[in-house]
Amino acid sequence: MKKLFFLIGFLFPAALLAQDYYPINPVPFTQVKVTPNTFWGNRLKASREVTIPLAFSKCEETGRYENFIKAAHPSESYKVEGFSFDDTDVYKTIEGASYSMQTFPDKKLDRYIDSVLVIVAGGQEPDGYLNTARTMNPKHPHRWMGSTRWSQVEELSHEFYNLGHMLEAAVAHYQATGKRNFLDIAIRYADCVCREIGPNPGQQVKVPGHQIAEMGLCKLYLVTGDKKYLDQAKFFLDMRGRTSHREWYNQSLKPVTEEFEAIGHAVRAAYQYSGMADVAALTGDKAYIAAIDSIWENIVSKKLYITGGIGARHNGEAFGDAYELPNASAYCETCAAIGNVYLNHRLFLLHGESKYYDVLERTLYNGLISGVSMEGNSFYYPNPLSVGNEGYERKAWFGCACCPSNICRFIPSLPGYVYAVKDENVFVNLFMGNTAQLKVGKKIIQLSQETGYPFDGGIRIKVEKGNADFVLNIRIPGWVRNQVVASDLYAYADGKTPTYSVRVNGTEVKSELHHGYFQIHRKWKKNDVVEVNFQLLPRLVKANDKVKDDRGRLALECGPIVYCAEWVDNDCDVNRTLIAPNSTLKLESKPNMLNGINILTTTGQALSYDAQGKLVVKDVPLTFIPYYAYAHRGNGAMNVWMPYRIEAF
Repeated sequence: MKKLFFLIGFLFPAALLAQDYYPINPVPFTQVKVTPNTFWGNRLKASREVTIPLAFSKCEETGRYENFIKAAHPSESYKVEGFSFDDTDVYKTIEGASYSMQTFPDKKLDRYIDSVLVIVAGGQEPDGYLNTARTMNPKHPHRWMGSTRWSQVEELSHEFYNLGHMLEAAVAHYQATGKRNFLDIAIRYADCVCREIGPNPGQQVKVPGHQIAEMGLCKLYLVTGDKKYLDQAKFFLDMRGRTSHREWYNQSLKPVTEEFEAIGHAVRAAYQYSGMADVAALTGDKAYIAAIDSIWENIVSKKLYITGGIGARHNGEAFGDAYELPNASAYCETCAAIGNVYLNHRLFLLHGESKYYDVLERTLYNGLISGVSMEGNSFYYPNPLSVGNEGYERKAWFGCACCPSNICRFIPSLPGYVYAVKDENVFVNLFMGNTAQLKVGKKIIQLSQETGYPFDGGIRIKVEKGNADFVLNIRIPGWVRNQVVASDLYAYADGKTPTYSVRVNGTEVKSELHHGYFQIHRKWKKNDVVEVNFQLLPRLVKANDKVKDDRGRLALECGPIVYCAEWVDNDCDVNRTLIAPNSTLKLESKPNMLNGINILTTTGQALSYDAQGKLVVKDVPLTFIPYYAYAHRGNGAMNVWMPYRIEAF
């Protein structure tokens, strides 16, 4: 089996091997080309031309490469500084660059990555162990490392976390280039872990303190066909909550199949749940699926921000209690938003329901891309929903750089989230300009999309090549179906009902929705055109009254975009201005503003005090911009949830 997988891997991109282990198969990022000069085309360009080069330069400037050089020549004179997971910034940046190179080949970048991998390989110990925070000075390693390998891996050493990001990056690099130089480094470290950690005599029983190794090991299994990597991933999950180290923070209080509520560090949690989905898909473990289904319900009904962000508390970067969703102090780490996308994508692949993509899309357009500037050169770690007059500025980098490097790896992978296939069913999950090649049964078809989404509700899907009989499943977003999310956590409060239409070759067609998808079953031929039109309506949203921080407040949306009021557009304190619950909202296109956006306008009532200290109420015009676009024109106040009652202040 191993030889067969390796032979296939040399003949075909490894991305193609990952398609057949979920009930629904994602169309790989390698098969989808996003159209330039579009919403996402511009984001991908910024990632390729700005974010990835910036991340590589920061790895060099901040000593990330130097750590590997020191590990190649250990010395007691080295002072081990930074974080125990700094190695992962190198891996994540290579991962993002690899995704980007698959779409935009770059020989110079390819050679640069090879030169970095020579440095990385130099830091690897003979038995495969690779963790510079220990190896560069084994007698005096990083303060989080402990005196011996793995002794603190369930707490802060991040040895398995480093492995997970290495595996994710190495597989992406192999997919993009066909080269084994990174993959072989990663395999040696994975083999080291598999030898030393496990249930057998002479092995240590340990689980990751920070989850992601489970996801990486599943990917390595798919590329190599070696089942020991899948077994290791399942061992890590099965033993969680069964070792001596048990705590709320990293989801180790109970065995994973006994967890039904999202708790603890939000990034660790999302990575764990994603790893559980991977293992469940590969092994058929129904108990894993039952657990993550319950956890998803808990998040979406009690712990999800309207922006799709997760993790309410700064303390522990963690989920809060049910309905604990503060705005000004919201943590909503960018990495957690990325983890939320990973989880919802996997749950869609397991279950085929649009509600998962509704959360994914909400997170993607709001709580995720808010974490990186439109230019691609500055970043947020937390993403609050309200900011005072002091403002909140994106930073070019952080000492703990997990968010910038995670953005670096995620954005170029986005084309892999657009389409999926199951038997004769083709799923159109995201709407963006692109061309894509899909295999449906034994036939290859090519589709294209043209759209101004998310600021235009018109989508044109064309069969560019290939005649085939299949079912086209077009996701009808929750916001079109009058559903904010699949729970009572949020609801539209304006009584409006958006409409939509679907036409095939100019003729309107009707269909009952199946799990949120509009289905068109026909014998498709070249040049067939499907025109979808979603009515974009400005909407008012109210939170469940159990969310005390949102009582007496309303949020504004249009399409998949959450809006905010920012200081620069408004001659009032946006945190002390009332909006009427029956406000008339006007939608305006601003193609020359903030790279092209829609704005919402209405009238509010600003509160202030006069010279005698009396409260003054004044009608003021209010302008709202997309949440992701705030803080691009200077620092100042911002607010998502606008009060409509005085007691909300």
